[in-house]
Amino acid sequence: MQPDQGHPRTHLFLLRLWVEPLADDQREVRMQVKHLLGGETRYFRAWPDVVAFLLAKLPGLEVVSRQGGGDDP
Repeated sequence: MQPDQGHPRTHLFLLRLWVEPLADDQREVRMQVKHLLGGETRYFRAWPDVVAFLLAKLPGLEVVSRQGGGDDP
């Protein structure tokens, strides 16, 4: 494989985060995720929705929950 071809299983996403002011000095984190290869852009208010979008774009990806929450590779 040529270096400029990239990895065939690689997906690129752009994640943008900002704080949106609400009434009564409340604030809410907003998120924008853009799938750079497909061009689709989605906006979110909750992390579980972001994760669901990312997983939907990665067919065949097996997600394994790790116990302990360590930073081991």
